[in-house]
Amino acid sequence: MIWSVIRIVLFVGVIGALAYGAGMLIDTDTGVGITAGGYELNLSPLMAVLGAIVLLVAVWLVLKLTGFLVAVLRFLNGDETAMSRYFDRNRERKGFEALSEGMMALASGEGRLAMVKAAKAERYLRKPELTNLLTAQAAEMVGDRKKAEVTYKALLTDDKTRFVGIRGIMKQKLSEGDTETALKLAEKAFAIKPKHEEVQNTLLKLQAGAEDWSGARATLAAKLKHGTMPRDVHRRRDAVLALSEAKDVMEDGKSIEAREAAIEANRLSPDLIPAAVMAAQGYIAQGKPKYAARVLKKAWGAQPHPELAAAFAAIAPDETPAARIKRFGALTGQRPDHPETKMLMAELNLAAEEFPAARKALGDLATSHPTSRSLAIMAAVEQGEGADEHITRAWLARAVTANRGPQWVCDNCQTVHATWQPVCSNCDSFDTLTWREPKGADVAETGAADMLPLIVGTAPVAANAVVVAEDAEPVEDAEPAEAKAGS
Repeated sequence: MIWSVIRIVLFVGVIGALAYGAGMLIDTDTGVGITAGGYELNLSPLMAVLGAIVLLVAVWLVLKLTGFLVAVLRFLNGDETAMSRYFDRNRERKGFEALSEGMMALASGEGRLAMVKAAKAERYLRKPELTNLLTAQAAEMVGDRKKAEVTYKALLTDDKTRFVGIRGIMKQKLSEGDTETALKLAEKAFAIKPKHEEVQNTLLKLQAGAEDWSGARATLAAKLKHGTMPRDVHRRRDAVLALSEAKDVMEDGKSIEAREAAIEANRLSPDLIPAAVMAAQGYIAQGKPKYAARVLKKAWGAQPHPELAAAFAAIAPDETPAARIKRFGALTGQRPDHPETKMLMAELNLAAEEFPAARKALGDLATSHPTSRSLAIMAAVEQGEGADEHITRAWLARAVTANRGPQWVCDNCQTVHATWQPVCSNCDSFDTLTWREPKGADVAETGAADMLPLIVGTAPVAANAVVVAEDAEPVEDAEPAEAKAGS
């Protein structure tokens, strides 16, 4: 800045001096004589002024030409000059144009064109942290996985791009099904950027799939800490992981640690049915039936479930059927209109041979929302009350072909599971199993007939029920009997 001001002042001073000298020459009557080499030249004042201007212009041109030649020599020698800077700017402009065109090609789905533009941009820019990323993504788009992996590995050499390279290779390994390597890469990526939500989710899913419950709980805590998961969701999923830890501890034979882990899981999420069942079993083993009952009643109030009823029955396994009905009132009184409550009370009355009470407890569930369980209960009620065998078989025929009712269903892929588990066996999603009726629940399962002898009484009756379901003629005979039962 100061040098620029000095140059301007000097330029104005020189121009002023020249103007002053030219004025003095014009005002004189005598001319200017120049003698050189035996020659003498006389110039008028005006011609002398013009000659001085021409001389100054010539000197300026000579200086500029000399500077240009010096710049060329420096350029050839490799030194930075205005000429080199010009070419650098031109090369940079072309490089960024190629990079922009490559990004547009990638967004348009033209992977091969994007790779060509990325290579051109690299020739001009020599910035692999930009061009390698474009090349890798374009190579993935066209299916050149080897090229993409090589390019991602090149990104690992620079601290600025190491995370991008690890993440890219991790996603490749996931698509290949190599979850073991993907887990190690996810851990490295998480160590570099613990706040990255996608990496958090991927690591959590892989840890759950590998049954690394303690590692998954640490990742879950990081998601809560960095604000990528609501606190209520964190409590629920932490409870799922704690329950999974408890099951692993139980398999190792450490019963005390398993009970403590199950109780902790239930504390974190009281409505988690498997945690409530396991915690109740732990309390029963400790000789604390009141604590077990309290846990089960709280869970039943949130979601009635057969496993909760079985655990509640285990609190007093030797009680009489009448005493059991009375004790279960504390459980069933919370959700009396729920289908699970109605079927449970009907089954308890069946065990006590109180068949009219069982029919009353079941209500119209067998007709308003028939399932294999409610229909089988109705068949047992009819048999217990001494109804005609055709009526019983008609209910059994419907039970064999009816849907099973609520089951453990994955909310992500709709896969039905026989028991609850933290990770879906089909899509590997974490904490997606809920107790509900699956889509297409009207599809019958032939295995439903296995439970009929236990409810009705004898194996031959259940076997006949299966035959009735497969034979058209007996079913036709059974239909009037069923209508009679309905009336």
